[in-house]
Amino acid sequence: MFEARHTMDAPTTTSAGNEGAGGGSWFTSVPTRPPGEPSAEPPVAPGGQQEASQGPRPAPAQPPGRIPPAQEPSRPQESAQLPPTGQHAAPRPFVPPAEQSAPDAFDRRVPPQRSAQPPPGASPDALRIRGTMAEVGPMADKVTSYFYALLFVRHPELRSLFPAAMDTQRDRLLKALLTAAEHIDNTPVLVEYLQNLGRGHRKYGTHAGHYPAVGECLIGALSKYASAIWDPETEAAWVRAYTTMSQVMIDAAAADELRAPAWWHAEVVTHDLRTADVAVVTVRPNQPYPFLAGQYTSLETPWWPRVWRHYSFASAPRSDGLLTFHVKAVPAGWVSNALVHRARPGDVIRLGPAAGSMTVDHSRDNGLLCLGGGTGIAPIKALVEDIADRGSRRPVEVFYGARTDHDLYDIDTLLRLQQSHPWLSVRAIVDQQANLQLPDAIRAYGPWSEYDAYLSGPPGMIRNGVRALRDIGIPAHRIRHDSVEELVVVCD
Repeated sequence: MFEARHTMDAPTTTSAGNEGAGGGSWFTSVPTRPPGEPSAEPPVAPGGQQEASQGPRPAPAQPPGRIPPAQEPSRPQESAQLPPTGQHAAPRPFVPPAEQSAPDAFDRRVPPQRSAQPPPGASPDALRIRGTMAEVGPMADKVTSYFYALLFVRHPELRSLFPAAMDTQRDRLLKALLTAAEHIDNTPVLVEYLQNLGRGHRKYGTHAGHYPAVGECLIGALSKYASAIWDPETEAAWVRAYTTMSQVMIDAAAADELRAPAWWHAEVVTHDLRTADVAVVTVRPNQPYPFLAGQYTSLETPWWPRVWRHYSFASAPRSDGLLTFHVKAVPAGWVSNALVHRARPGDVIRLGPAAGSMTVDHSRDNGLLCLGGGTGIAPIKALVEDIADRGSRRPVEVFYGARTDHDLYDIDTLLRLQQSHPWLSVRAIVDQQANLQLPDAIRAYGPWSEYDAYLSGPPGMIRNGVRALRDIGIPAHRIRHDSVEELVVVCD
């Protein structure tokens, strides 16, 4: 397990009360107020538009609070050992609604829970955490429901940070926490994942004082449903894991606050309906928006407050500052349907910060092998534009996968780029024509052993694509995408 934050590649901005980063319990129970007593926390405006806190603040040292039994779900075992009354403890950051993605976009952030055998050399804490996850895996829905019951009953002031309807959100937060904890030994992947979460959480109006509540309820839910294996050592392992995770996130948020707003407003300037369910949407941010080709952002529409979805930038940074996204409307997709069927020029949306590591290393001259499926072609096109803007002539091979010709909604744009740049080759792979899956098609061409590979598309395509690329000799460190699940597989 990685230890104190100074051993990690984390931002150096410190948080209040981070002394003793190497041990001890760092999250303190947030006392519950009697009914009718006003909250001591800053108010949250409608839509979660609370002003970002001016850096983390220490929580007052108070005795752990209790709420009347009638208000609380059946109690789990008591949560982690708390510092004695009066002992200074750093508040740990709250993880607001975990980063969400539309069903038509691959989830770049949250891998599923896995019960595979741990790698050799796993730390004792990692072994206990994996054991807990194997125990609660078959009842994940119950764990999730109980976690939110604890959170909203013990800390009702936090309910306003979440969407009004929880059906699309309910498993995101707990899943993100468990994912991070499961990979506690995989420092490079985990630190980057948590830093992105910490920066992205600023848009929810969160602050350091929220994190203890989430830690308390996480331990409560796990201890109830993993009671067969739960013991003081397991609880201590989870306390240490959550403490370390929180430190990375709060430091990333504090560092980001010094250089960027919590969110940007952006006006829709064009809306191009390419097919019945795919739109190309271009927006103008209200202030400069920094990002790199290949990255993605989180997006909120005015029609669904506090519901955020992730979309990749479909172009490299432009001199006019405009941003373009490819959006596919999916059944029951709140944000995607609003963007495709409701948004019009003049509407204003909100953007979170850019994130993602699927960017080009311009210090190298290797060729690029790019696999894009569906709307996953958007960041691939951005990478091609990035190469072109820099005047590079390194070869770029693009495989554009689709189920039908109709799904190749951006093929004309790519073919025009191919005509203008002799170093670019574009191949459309249509399943219904050749009965050939996109990852398999790359085996018919090549060799690719000296290329850097980039993948963007549905989870299955990412998974199969990584396997195919490894099989044809591309080393793991030259395969890039933003699916955390696959990053873990590659690093393992």
